[in-house]
This record gives sequence, C-alpha cells and structure tokens, in this order.
Amino acid sequence: MSVAEERPEVRIDTGVVRGRWRPTVGGPAGVSATRSAEFLGIPFAEAPVGGLRFGAPVPRSPWDGVLDAGAYGATAQRGDPGVVLIPEPSIPGDSTLNVNVFTPSPEHSDGAGLPVLVWIHGGGYFAGSPASPWYDGRNFNRDGVVTVTVSYRLGFDGFGWIEDAPSNRGVRDWLLALDWVQRNIAAFGGDPARVTLAGQSAGGGAVLTLLGMEAAQHLFSRAIVMSGVLAAASSDRAEAFGRDVARRAGVDPTLAGMATVPEERLLRLQRKATSIDLPGLRAAFTHGLPLGPTVDGDLLPQGTIAALRSGVGAEKPVLIGATDDEFTRLFVDAPLKYLMPLLPTAAILALLAVPRALRADYLTANPDVLARGRGALAGRLLSDAMFRVTVPRIADFRASTPGAAPIWTYRFSWTSGPSGIAGHCLDVPFFFDCLDGPAIEPLAGPRPPQALADEVHGAAVTFVTDGAPGWPASTATAPISRVFDVPVRDVPDAYASARPLLTHSRHAVPRTSAGEAR
Repeated sequence: MSVAEERPEVRIDTGVVRGRWRPTVGGPAGVSATRSAEFLGIPFAEAPVGGLRFGAPVPRSPWDGVLDAGAYGATAQRGDPGVVLIPEPSIPGDSTLNVNVFTPSPEHSDGAGLPVLVWIHGGGYFAGSPASPWYDGRNFNRDGVVTVTVSYRLGFDGFGWIEDAPSNRGVRDWLLALDWVQRNIAAFGGDPARVTLAGQSAGGGAVLTLLGMEAAQHLFSRAIVMSGVLAAASSDRAEAFGRDVARRAGVDPTLAGMATVPEERLLRLQRKATSIDLPGLRAAFTHGLPLGPTVDGDLLPQGTIAALRSGVGAEKPVLIGATDDEFTRLFVDAPLKYLMPLLPTAAILALLAVPRALRADYLTANPDVLARGRGALAGRLLSDAMFRVTVPRIADFRASTPGAAPIWTYRFSWTSGPSGIAGHCLDVPFFFDCLDGPAIEPLAGPRPPQALADEVHGAAVTFVTDGAPGWPASTATAPISRVFDVPVRDVPDAYASARPLLTHSRHAVPRTSAGEAR
C-alpha cells in the first residue's frame, strides 16, 4: 500500500489535509464500507484568541503545504471535566474552532455523493467536546454516511452577553461550521444537498435552534433531536447574567473590560452559575439556562417555539425523542436519595414548581413512576419538564401544520444495569453503534444489547439516507412513537404521561423569551 493510500489526502478550499485509514467495526453482512478515513481537527475558523476572542468567527485563511489531520484539535472545554456521563476529553490549544470528518470515500464524488450527518455535542453549552470516542463516525461510514463533528465556543466566551460584542457567538460558530460543510464536504465524498443535522442534550437544543433560524435553512435538509433542551434565554436574562459576571470580575461589561479577564478566571466565575445541581436545574427549569442561545432580536429575532410555530423549518423532516429518565439519577443517587423518602409527594411537586392545578393530573398519568418512589417521581418530573415534554409539543404543532414535512418521535426506554433507569446520554453509544468503545460499562452495564444498537443506529442511518426512520410518522390523529427497548415496539401517544405539563405554559418548555412560552 502506498503512503497516499495509508494517509489519504483531500484538497479543500483552504488547503490540503491528510487523514488516516481505520477499519470499521461490526455491522450487517454486505455493508458498504469496511474502512473509514478520519480527518481530525480541521480548522474552519481562525483561533478565537486575542482580538477575536469575543468576536464573530472569522473563516480560516488558507495554509501552505499539507495539514496533518491525524489527531483531534484543541477543544473549547478546558481542564479535567471530572466525572461525566460521556467521555469527552479536553485538548489544550488555541485553535478550538475545528471539524472532524469521517468518510468511507475521501475523494471527489462523481456527482452521487453520500448522505452526511453533522453532529453537535452537548454539555449544557458550557462543557463537552467533539473529541469523544463515542462520536467516532466510523460505523456511520460503514453504512454509507459521511459524518462530521463540530466544535464551538462554550460558556461565556461562546454565549455570554457583552455590551459591545456580537451576541450568540457559539451559534455563529455553528453557522460557519455548517457553511464549511456546504463548501467542502463533496471533497470527502459527501453530498452537500443531503446534510442531516443531529445533536443530543444541548446539542439537541442547538439543532432545534438552527431548525428555527431563517439564516440556517440553506445549510441542512433534515434534523435529528435527541433529548433536546429548548433553552434560549431572553435578552434581559442574558444581559443580567453578563453584568453579574463582569461585576464579579471587577471589570466593565464591555469588550475592553472582559478582554482583561484571563480565561481560567472567567471559567471559575461561570462555573457556579452553570453547575448541574438541584438549585441549578430548578433555576434552568423556571427561567432557562443562563448561558446558551439568546433571543437577541438580530441573529435570533424570536424564540424557537415561536419560530417553528410560524413555519420556519417546516419543510425539513424531523426525528425527535428522549430517554425516559433523563435526570432521575440526580434523585436516586447519593446524597438526594436519602432525602427523597423523607419528603411528602406534595412537597416534591411544590419544590419543582408544579402548580396545584396540575398535580393531580400529573400523578394520575404517572402511577408506575410514583410506585417506584419519590426519587423516581422527582426525576421523571424534571425529565419531563426539561426534555420529554418538548417531544409531543413540537410533534403536535408540526403534525397540524398544513404542508409541513413529517415528524417521527421515539422514546429510549431500555434500562441499564448500573442505574436501572433509561438515563441521560444512555442512547448515544447506541446511536453511534459504539458499544465496544471506552467507558461504556459505567453507564450501560457490562453487556448492553447489540441488537438494540442495531435498531437505534439503523433507524438513524435510514433517516439520514432515505428521509424516514422506518416507522409511521406522528400525525395529529395518530401520534405514534417507536419505543427503543427490548423488544422494540411502536406505541400510540408514548408521551401521554408528560402531557399534563403541556396545559401550563411554564412547564411546556423551560422559559425562553418573554411571552414565548404560551
């Protein structure tokens, strides 16, 4: 094998990149590719440092020679992330705005390019990394799908309000990365006209945000939303948070002031406000996330729900769902598991701000959860309010919009051995078909079912390739969902237990912008 065959090279609009071949893993007989070429850490923008730190992303200038793309680039996430559900390493360096491309066909296509999946990672908009081994696209390549994972600025650098800086810098990073895909993916064998945007958790929220953006409509054709968080803050909330951070830093909330705050100190200042603990989750549940997409009247003139209701993105097929117990672990693991049995059910409902008028209906709709204990009830309620109720909410008005593209819904209900719940992030290794990857057992147990991964991953491949995942679309009269469990089954109105929260605006989605959640 020649050096060129061992280390494939591709010319893109900024220069030549050199990747490397690897074998794919598993899959059905007769798969389309047995090897995958990875091109890692390709910069799509200039390093966001110095005068570019709080600015809109600037497209990467061309380079001379060949750029070695054999290792992941720098990540916006810094330092040790601690114990996390998905292994997402931090990689030091300045050039944090990069993409990773996985392809079975690293060459110019003959006009019949392969479908493309673009993945946006989660992490609450303040953490996460595109360099996770769980986001390896090799097995999507095996099944004929080119895969791209993107990085973006996190936390205050990406989303914090600054008086004289562009808003929504992280959103602008998404847009420039997707523009890079449009300009360059054909060189990797992909079809820029068949781009499916996908993401989980905050990444799912990113997909919903882009689906509801007029400025993004030409950049992708389909959307997959996994446990998506509708969390666009109002401009007032974003400004209040930005001013508070600047006050704590002892500087003016301006570009000149914030530029004097070292990165590490700014990270410390934002850490407490974005911690995933009970007070932080309750605040997000009530007011929206303090850092994330912001309804700014410019790039995001309206919130996502209002935009989708008005018909933005209606022509794009959507696949959307969630796990059954996104945040239940918070209440069934120490230390809260010892507190939950001591609290009356009414106190838990009040703690999570459920209005009295909704409490009886919610408990009536969830007898199986209530039977598992108060911790399970608290976890399901928070999971419903922040994640699961978004699925029927969006499906209902999409299904009732004349001429809109179809929407498919799913539930991931398989419970893992370690936790006994279908928790947050559990579906990700099934989606990428990487059950043989590192750090799977702590979340999924020692023997997660490969047959279920075949179903979940296969549905994603079918949707990306053909525009339909393989079960009936949800309609106004027949809201069918695929339930991913053992066995897999289709269920009518699979989110009925969350529907009582749809009757009250504050619980339909986390609060986004003033007057939007109605």
